[in-house]
Amino acid sequence: MPQPSSRRRVAVIGTGAVVVGSHLPALRAHADRAELVAAVDVDRARLDAFRELAGERVAGFTSTGAMLEAVRPDLVLVGTPPAPHLEQTVAALGAGAWVLCEKPLCLSLAQYDEIAAAEEASGGYASVVLQHRYGSGAVHARDLVASGELGAPLVAHCQTTWHRDAAYYAVPWRGRWGSEGGGPTLGHGIHQYDLLLHLLGAWEEVRAMAGRLVHDTESEDVSTALVRFRGGALATVVNSVLSPHEVSRIRVDCADATVELTHLYGHRNDDWVYTPAPHVAAERAAAWRTPAHDVPSSHTAQLAAVLDAYDNGVRPPGSGPDARATLEFAAALYKSAFTGRPVRAGEIGPADPYYAAMHGDHPDWAPKERA
Repeated sequence: MPQPSSRRRVAVIGTGAVVVGSHLPALRAHADRAELVAAVDVDRARLDAFRELAGERVAGFTSTGAMLEAVRPDLVLVGTPPAPHLEQTVAALGAGAWVLCEKPLCLSLAQYDEIAAAEEASGGYASVVLQHRYGSGAVHARDLVASGELGAPLVAHCQTTWHRDAAYYAVPWRGRWGSEGGGPTLGHGIHQYDLLLHLLGAWEEVRAMAGRLVHDTESEDVSTALVRFRGGALATVVNSVLSPHEVSRIRVDCADATVELTHLYGHRNDDWVYTPAPHVAAERAAAWRTPAHDVPSSHTAQLAAVLDAYDNGVRPPGSGPDARATLEFAAALYKSAFTGRPVRAGEIGPADPYYAAMHGDHPDWAPKERA
């Protein structure tokens, strides 16, 4: 266990709800390993309220550049709306810090590759918050799937069916391509399908549809996709903010078992259920039970993984090519939805309009009128 003298000096950019509700509790849970030393927010009143909550020793700044120059933190947690993520992440890397940034890390594959170049130039790393990979239930499920213990994955379903009302989209940056990057495909369902990709590995092909059925937004409010994985499994992915009954769900049918996760915004061990195939012996199925030690999926769990990587000087999980694959999946889903044709992994390169923006060359996109 690191000694107090080796605690990492941490700064937060943005002091809104996600930082107060998720990042600050995570830092407090790891107080023996990390110390919050600075906070940045363009809203002085919000910044002052956060500093009062976090503690008087936290220095306050209204400029990211001024904070980085004055404080030189080891780790920067980015909790702002999506549009400034690229600029803030690159600046933090350039100042010698590592970054853990709220999803999406950036708004396009082009921006992601800018961050990758900044990583290479600085020697630091930028991770994206996709915390559902880090609960003990998810770790256990991935080990079982990856080891082949459940048999080959065959069929999967990934569902993010949430509900957001007009007041939610009254916030100026929401629902706009330039400031949010997309609708529930990029901003909501990414948590679930990132976990699906984590369980099943590389995806190969996407066929998708998207619609703007209710909300007065630029981007979609629902999308669906059919996915083929490199290992042969077929999956459905649904992303919605139109659903009165909110649920987050993943189901993977393997040759020897079905594994199911049902939750909403975070899972615990009891949310994972394993159903053996009829030919599987009871003794074997009993060994699939999630271990008794229960680590909920959370910012706290992911921050632990980032701090471990920092201590060991290695690339943290949730960064690099692995994280890029999740963003590429989102871009492929949008491209398929806009073009009406399948999209294969690796086909979206710098010459492709969907490399520069999730909506490609369809800035005025609107779904076909319903009959």
